[in-house]
Amino acid sequence: MNISTIILYSMALIFLIISFLKDRDKTRKGIKKGFMSFKKILPMLIPMFLIVGVGLTYITPEMIQSVMGKDSGILGVLIGLVMGSIAFMPPFVTFPLGAELIQQGAGLAQVAALVTTLMGVGVVYMQVEIKHFGAASMIRRNMLAVFAAIAVALVVGVTL
Repeated sequence: MNISTIILYSMALIFLIISFLKDRDKTRKGIKKGFMSFKKILPMLIPMFLIVGVGLTYITPEMIQSVMGKDSGILGVLIGLVMGSIAFMPPFVTFPLGAELIQQGAGLAQVAALVTTLMGVGVVYMQVEIKHFGAASMIRRNMLAVFAAIAVALVVGVTL
């Protein structure tokens, strides 16, 4: 466990104790609501973690380096942009996945493109977004998100 994790857990515990001392009923209700929310998203989380875990088991570091490694250049960034635009993952899966890809040999710019599009581009949500906001709004938002991902990948690629 690294120091950041220890600090975050310690802060959460301290704030929980403070909340409990201030108002026991509200704290209990908050913990219960949080647990109920966790139970609702758990059926969605387990398959995601399994897919990512199994995927990273069969995808070797050599494969990652050849497709999204530092030497893959613009093609690797484009692959990251496309994969991130199509896939769906929540932030708490996306960021650890990005860290794991970097540890396995993926380039920083390529992972930046992947993570940024995973968080910003919503091909999976297009129908719902069109229904609620209209096609023009959905296209503008996704195009801006792709351009932002390209900009992030360029900045990361040039500076790091």
